[in-house]
Amino acid sequence: MAEILQNIKPTRMELLRLKKRAKLADKGHKLLKEKRDALISEFMVVIKEYKDARMRVEENLGIAFHNLLMAEVLLGSRDLEQISGVTLRDIGLEFTTKNIMGVSLPIMKIQDVVRKINERGYGFLGTTAKLDDAAKNFEESLLLIVRLAEVEESVRRIALEAEKTKRRVNALEYIVIPRLNATIKHIEMRMEEIERESFLRLKKIKASLEARKQGI
Repeated sequence: MAEILQNIKPTRMELLRLKKRAKLADKGHKLLKEKRDALISEFMVVIKEYKDARMRVEENLGIAFHNLLMAEVLLGSRDLEQISGVTLRDIGLEFTTKNIMGVSLPIMKIQDVVRKINERGYGFLGTTAKLDDAAKNFEESLLLIVRLAEVEESVRRIALEAEKTKRRVNALEYIVIPRLNATIKHIEMRMEEIERESFLRLKKIKASLEARKQGI
């Protein structure tokens, strides 16, 4: 049996107050269960997006490093390092958020980083198509990595909120609501007991008064 709340007086006003609290707790429990279920459903969708995004990043980076290795074989490490120095640039990244069921999820927007061959800063003479392929693959990978980071953070935040909501549901279901109901029942039983005691006391007083009246 659940514990009852302490320092609660067995009065009608207290009983009405506890019944109101129990009703609100039941309503809150229902809403939180719906939120928990919705978060879990959203989590399953986002975790699939995460797996797909991670797979695409790994595949694209695998191709990029393969092409880079081939370019290094054809050009040599020194020439490749010199070429990489002329391709440096700043890349803009914007951060905003969206709200899903009370959870703030990140939105990461990156400028289009995939350049044309003639926009990378190195000449065509003395280079190789494998270098062009590697550059394009790494630029595409950067877009995919940003998307992966966005989805991964969304997975983390949704999981944390789902766990927090689950704990609140369990607290209401197994602690708060049972204690409120047990306390309500305890007060009702105590009030019935007080009523019986009052009835018996009044009955004794009435009998005593009648006995005195007959004695006169």
